[in-house]
Amino acid sequence: MNQDQLILQFQQKDVKAYEKLYNMYCDSISGVVNNIVKNDDVTQEITQDVFIKAWNNAESYSAKKGRFFTWILNIARNAAIDYTRSKKFKQSKQNLNSDFFVDILETSSSLDSTTNTIGLKKFVTNLGEKCKSVIELIYFKGFTQKEASEELNMPIGTIKTRNRTCIGELRSMLGV
Repeated sequence: MNQDQLILQFQQKDVKAYEKLYNMYCDSISGVVNNIVKNDDVTQEITQDVFIKAWNNAESYSAKKGRFFTWILNIARNAAIDYTRSKKFKQSKQNLNSDFFVDILETSSSLDSTTNTIGLKKFVTNLGEKCKSVIELIYFKGFTQKEASEELNMPIGTIKTRNRTCIGELRSMLGV
């Protein structure tokens, strides 16, 4: 059976045609998705979603506009990029809460007194409330300035100014 007939049967919701096309293109699609998301579990999930989306929208494919592989590859690429732009992806890339790290540093007896992080909590707590919230979000939780702006419900210009001012205060306290 040639590919054109296979695609026609796929568009007519033939399950066997779906299976053959899946087996033909699964590895290639997974490779493209994995290059974007860089996570095997997420890659498998997105690849399956891509084929389901292709199945549900099979009538929108037209051989006059391009090859089937190119069509499904574009669906995969867009799905992977959408995932990297999602809130779930961004939150998985953020650091843990600063309280977790500060507590580890204060209770650990194996750290020597020359470690730069000793006493960090003391300096941060000496900052005003406005500074503490900005520093915690940007430096300890891994937020971008834009995300901190949204979280604190402040204009981004205010966040940038406070960040610069607060870092200056910390430098003064540390004698840098």
